[in-house]
Amino acid sequence: MLKHGDVWKAVDKLAAAHGLSTSGLARKAGLDPTTFNKSKRTTGEGKLRWPSTESVSKILRATGADLMEFVAYLQDGDTVPQHNIPLIGFAQAGAQGYFDDAGYPTGGGWDEIKFPGTSDDHSYALEISGDSMEPVYRDGDIVIVSPGSGVRRGDRVVVKTAGGEVMAKVLKRKTAQRVELSSFNPAHADREIPTSEVEWVARIVWAAQ
Repeated sequence: MLKHGDVWKAVDKLAAAHGLSTSGLARKAGLDPTTFNKSKRTTGEGKLRWPSTESVSKILRATGADLMEFVAYLQDGDTVPQHNIPLIGFAQAGAQGYFDDAGYPTGGGWDEIKFPGTSDDHSYALEISGDSMEPVYRDGDIVIVSPGSGVRRGDRVVVKTAGGEVMAKVLKRKTAQRVELSSFNPAHADREIPTSEVEWVARIVWAAQ
């Protein structure tokens, strides 16, 4: 059974994991800074007050976290489980042999990093290279990619083409004929790629910057 205290602890842990106070987390999400104050967690009459689904959605989007990370904070008391996941560079990602047809990392020989709260066994970390994704992602930033998560319009995604090109973009639209992508950096053009030339599209669920 979902407990009131556990939900609020999850909010606290999410804030701490991203180096924020709860008021800082609220501000980052565009909410009133007092939204998550301890005094707001019960009413003046002592009734329990829960965070709204809208506020939870906003803090996940603001931190780049996904729902599974938040659920992990809910389920694990005071400690969020840490998992070793592959760390792959952009140059490696474009090479043959690092991914199967579904976009799951395969083989070995790569570095690993610890990452909390992912339920996707195929998740991996990708190190950003170059300036084409600025100002959202900079050279050396690490993004966590979840091939098992569904993608929808507006998601930040990593795309690999049949020609071995790997790019991080925003998904504008995905149809049976083409994949439309927006660039983070206005100096770089948006892309439209025939679906037949796309090997896979995977969602970015978290970023360490």
